[in-house]
Amino acid sequence: MTKLIFDCDPGVDDAIALFLAFASPELELLAITTTAGNVSASLTARNAAIIRQIAGREDVPIHAGADRPLFRAPVEAGAFHGQSGLGPLELFTPAKGVEAGHAAQAIVDIVMAHAPGEVTLAVTGPCTNLALAMQLEPTLTARLGPVIVMGGARREGGNITASAEFNIFADPHAAQVVFASGARCVVMGLDVTHQVRADPARTAAIAAIDTPAARASAVLLEFSNALERDIVGGTGAPIHDPCVIAYLLAPQLFTLRRCDLQVETSSPLTLGHTAVEFRLSDPAAARIEWATGADAYGVFTLLTERLAR
Repeated sequence: MTKLIFDCDPGVDDAIALFLAFASPELELLAITTTAGNVSASLTARNAAIIRQIAGREDVPIHAGADRPLFRAPVEAGAFHGQSGLGPLELFTPAKGVEAGHAAQAIVDIVMAHAPGEVTLAVTGPCTNLALAMQLEPTLTARLGPVIVMGGARREGGNITASAEFNIFADPHAAQVVFASGARCVVMGLDVTHQVRADPARTAAIAAIDTPAARASAVLLEFSNALERDIVGGTGAPIHDPCVIAYLLAPQLFTLRRCDLQVETSSPLTLGHTAVEFRLSDPAAARIEWATGADAYGVFTLLTERLAR
């Protein structure tokens, strides 16, 4: 089993990634940590608790974290996730709330309590909580296992500005802290997540499953697909964040390349741009891998099978 901390900002696609993680016995979920991102910090924490209750996994603790980026002004993506962050999903007050204590401290406490390399982190929102944790505990990086991040873009260009992907743009300084830390990172940027799209047949297959997680996921996918149609003109929305969990469950579904990765933190024009360099003098020493390809059929087969549980 992979011991996992899932750091997120739910968010429509974060919610589907959470459902996938909750339904996967290969993952020992040590904690869900939340940050401001797609919507405010109070809403992302509540949304995580809602998804946890729908999945019937109140055994997993949730820790709320950063309510703003390290330095830049806050930016949200409610236009793509709805005012609540969960599109048209029917909301309720979760029976169980969040734990005491900040998410960054929870990350430090959990990682430092385990053997070096034993705890994996999945990050599907801004990297603020992890950057704060690294600042709180300077030896944290040496104790971390792999860090799987959804963020950035190279070939595809940006989805919030011409050159920046939203998660990195929302806190570029935090992303740079993480990528420069020496932690082993696998990065799922738009180059790969745009290959994994909820086309009508895939969405219909999930809608046909009669489980609480699948019904909620179908509502969220249909909401995202409507936005994709109206705003972008596409026929299927990319499911960015579930790619992170799918990689942990089935890494053979993805193609990776070792790289150097730097984040633009000062330019008003290209803030949040990820400079991905494959021309390395010593590829074996590279600590970052960039996803370049995905088996979309395999990802959706995995997602559909798990949502049916």
